[in-house]
Amino acid sequence: MSDLRTRLSEALSRIPDPHTGADLGAGGAIKGIGIDGDKVAIEIVLAYPAVGWHAQLAQQVKSSALAVAGVAQATVEVRSRVYAHKVQGELTPLPEVKNIIAVASGKGGVGKSTVAVNLALALAAEGATVGVLDADIYGPSVPKMLGLTGKPDSPDGQSIEPKHGHGLQAMSIGLLVEEDTAMIWRGPMVTQALQQLLGQTRWKALDYLVIDLPPGTGDIQLTLAQKVPVSGALIVTTPQDIALLDAKKGLKMFEKVQVPVLGIVENMAVHVCSHCGHAEHVFGAGGGQRMAAQYGVPLLGSLPLDISIRENADGGHPSVIADPSSAVSLAYRAIARNTAARLSLQARNKSIAFPSIVVQNT
Repeated sequence: MSDLRTRLSEALSRIPDPHTGADLGAGGAIKGIGIDGDKVAIEIVLAYPAVGWHAQLAQQVKSSALAVAGVAQATVEVRSRVYAHKVQGELTPLPEVKNIIAVASGKGGVGKSTVAVNLALALAAEGATVGVLDADIYGPSVPKMLGLTGKPDSPDGQSIEPKHGHGLQAMSIGLLVEEDTAMIWRGPMVTQALQQLLGQTRWKALDYLVIDLPPGTGDIQLTLAQKVPVSGALIVTTPQDIALLDAKKGLKMFEKVQVPVLGIVENMAVHVCSHCGHAEHVFGAGGGQRMAAQYGVPLLGSLPLDISIRENADGGHPSVIADPSSAVSLAYRAIARNTAARLSLQARNKSIAFPSIVVQNT
């Protein structure tokens, strides 16, 4: 039996995980192998949410097990558990928030907010408990994208309850002021406002809090990156050379404050004509891949320049919710799995003890 267990373990350990870039053995995902004669039961636990991959992985594990001599029957359970990961410097993680993922861009106009909201929805669709914080004080757009209206409740006059939209916990300065009110604030006021929104919102057992940072790499963005306890960041860019120049500054900013950059999301990579099907790289091609290679970070995924993405966001039903089976939605979910998987490779934070667990059986 021990020989069979060894051979099984070796076979399963070699199964690649496309989201982490490692194999199941290196990722510590093989949690249990039970043997009863020629029947085996295998438990796989991924350290990131991946409901959309569970069934495929279970079948792959089963096939690998049945290929081992001495195995006639195999049952496989695949589930996920999200852990808390370390934050930068001496900062303390927020209570009830395991991980903060910052979504940033070096410049405006690259679709960062749309990516942030769809990323949050995609992480939730993959099985996680997710919140989104709109940190773009000057141009808050998350309320509109999630179809949120009205001011949030404050049960004690000090803390505030997050709004709920499409299964996400959400907070934005846009929920506290009128839609047409201009936020004429200097940098220190912006930083203080964000810290209040972050710390005074009554988040509840979040696996991930996605923060949509303001565009740019100036003093405001640097201060926020230094004061918000972030587990990892991703950079949104278009393939355009000018956008890439600014995106590189964003990447360097996170390096400076010792926040791991999980990867790059290339937005508006290609436009496919809805009438004739002609594909055109409006903003250039391959820019995100070249930047990823230059800085040694993964390209988490590429998204098209598609009118439906804009229409769905403007209508309060982002693509992941509006059309879950579309190619665009599946691309966002793949990016979500890649992002969470890359974060799972970072050192864990042992100080967070609350047991929010994401569980999915196949």
